[in-house]
Amino acid sequence: MQEVDQRDRELLSALQGEVPVASTPYAVIGQQIEMSEKEVLKRAEKLKRAGILRRISVVFNTRALGYRTCLVAARVREEMVDHAAATINLHPGVFQNYRRNHDYSLWFSLALPPDTALGLERTVEVLAAEAGCEATRLFPTLRLFAPEGEAEDAEERPPLDPEEIDFVKLLQSELPLQTRPFDALARRASLPEDRFFEAVSRFRERGQIRRLIATVQQRKNPFQTNAMSVWAVPEDGVDEFARGLITNPAVLRCYVRPTYPDWPYNLFATIHTRSVDECEEIVREVSASTGITETRTLFPTREYKNTRVALFSGDNAEWELARISGERRADTVAS
Repeated sequence: MQEVDQRDRELLSALQGEVPVASTPYAVIGQQIEMSEKEVLKRAEKLKRAGILRRISVVFNTRALGYRTCLVAARVREEMVDHAAATINLHPGVFQNYRRNHDYSLWFSLALPPDTALGLERTVEVLAAEAGCEATRLFPTLRLFAPEGEAEDAEERPPLDPEEIDFVKLLQSELPLQTRPFDALARRASLPEDRFFEAVSRFRERGQIRRLIATVQQRKNPFQTNAMSVWAVPEDGVDEFARGLITNPAVLRCYVRPTYPDWPYNLFATIHTRSVDECEEIVREVSASTGITETRTLFPTREYKNTRVALFSGDNAEWELARISGERRADTVAS
């Protein structure tokens, strides 16, 4: 494994915080951590070759773009988990898929475009049947709490026009490791640099772009553990509990999600720490200070998929068409 020193860690932390949308973003990052632009690029390239730094790219608010997203838990027989994960991963809208230490062993995140023909519930039904899942639970985000005050936007917006969709396709490209990384994107958009940045600003003002950050390979990152902590919080105490929880720097976000008869937990928290023990200590301290003791911490035991959805690519339409055509053929044979 590539050796990671303290300066590498400082750089990764800065890149995961936010990369500025500026003419020379890596020089700005360097100023933040007292590192030359040349060294920033050299170290980032080294970390990328080692597989620790995955990519630097825009994080979109897919819901604000008209997409529907959902976290899904699936219960699968032990001997079928790998097969089920591989089958689920074939869907182009599945962007994360983890095995976790729970009876609901597969946890995957799904994003569907505005023009989906099957819709969310039917898509999950089809996936569950193809993957051999015994049961599934849908956990859409009902509310989002984040340290920066970010909120899940439920406001209805007009659909993007063709020019805006093309711009989204362009912006989801990986940002290259070079002095002026936005130059190539601006040329592809046939825009001067200042007009390009103005267009990006409009998307940010509308809440359609969240931030520009680096994605790190957790399995090769020697100083972080990624956990999903879930809590059964009384409805009248959710706001206070969540807002208190996100004051801890290890807690990235809290989500309010639906409950089920076999799942009483309505508050989900994403926790990044240096170790499993550190994460469990945070959970114990929160329980002790709040009196909320009905909780579980689900750690990933295997990562099956962690990528970005190719927005407005048409891949989902192809996947759906194949299933719809198959159902029609089956109906024809049956009749």
